[in-house]
Amino acid sequence: MLAAHYLNTWIPHTHHHRLTVKSSRLPSITAVAAPPPPLLKHQKTHSMPPEKIEIFKSLETWATDNVLPLLKPVENCWQPQNWLPDPTVPFDEFTDQVRALRDRTAELPDDYFVVLVGDMITEDALPTYQTMINTLDGVRDETGASRNPWALWTRAWTAEENRHGDLLRTYLYLSGRVDMLMIERTVQYLIGAGMDPGSENNPYLGFVYTSFQERATFVSHGNTARLAKDRGDPVLARICGTIAADEKRHENAYSKIVEKLLEVDPTGAVVAIGDMMRKKITMPAHLMYDGQDPHLFDHFSAVAQRLGVYTAGDYADIMEFLIGRWRLEKLEGLTDEGRRAQDFVCGLAPRIRKLQERAEEKAKKLGPQGVKFSWIFNREVAL
Repeated sequence: MLAAHYLNTWIPHTHHHRLTVKSSRLPSITAVAAPPPPLLKHQKTHSMPPEKIEIFKSLETWATDNVLPLLKPVENCWQPQNWLPDPTVPFDEFTDQVRALRDRTAELPDDYFVVLVGDMITEDALPTYQTMINTLDGVRDETGASRNPWALWTRAWTAEENRHGDLLRTYLYLSGRVDMLMIERTVQYLIGAGMDPGSENNPYLGFVYTSFQERATFVSHGNTARLAKDRGDPVLARICGTIAADEKRHENAYSKIVEKLLEVDPTGAVVAIGDMMRKKITMPAHLMYDGQDPHLFDHFSAVAQRLGVYTAGDYADIMEFLIGRWRLEKLEGLTDEGRRAQDFVCGLAPRIRKLQERAEEKAKKLGPQGVKFSWIFNREVAL
């Protein structure tokens, strides 16, 4: 249960009241209230000084030249149908393709499906992420179809990301290994709950968050690809690897934006990095709930940690990677506040690793534990 202990150090608990779920698979006529919203840590708004909006206006040409080219033209993008059974072929051939998919997934263990479902649900809550970016002052899409480069990026990024959840959802559906009704309920709960990254309508904070998060999803999907290959599904391995490549490209775009902010406003940018790291980067699906398990995200995270899909060590690795990419240790010309933030961020990864070691020791003392997941028909998985 390492992740439940370690990641809870870095990710806020979500406290929901347990709901009574009727056994019928059909919706009950009696309305069932959604869980009360959890206590959120941040909820501060518009923290960026208004005059700094001018920085983002001044960077519009730069964004056009350096960020938008990291998008792919639609005609050059893969689509979910490239990876799925072809419904246009004769029925027998289509069913043979579905049968082959089921045969490949038959030997994948339940804990792998828990992680893959959790990743899919995270991708499927995409409306929340576009909404979050469009709360950021100075870069939001003011009309819904703005030609501003920041808005063009956000819409096209969302369109590219949308393929990820669609593909994983359909693959899981065809596998027959998961309870799609409970997965769909989880997605609905999650989109309704939103997310609380602590970005405060501040694009400095928002782009630090997305830089970290895109790298985290690159790592996670890359590791699910490795496990699928090792466990006998090379097609799923290629799917997860292809999604990881998208995440890597998106990470590059967001990291470039932070690099530019460090160039034009070094103190403001490094203070923002320090602020987000003090808050601790919460995963975008941290308010995950299925109507049954009030600690679903913690349990999903624990399985991901145990399988090596996304771990406390990965968190520290991402910190070290971004510190190196942004050359934070060599940053000069900072105010006293900026130097304090620089020292904090550059010393953070070793502290995370020490916490990881303590969590591992504590987990050994607790011994093995298991939790039932509704996504896999309430079968129990070790944490």
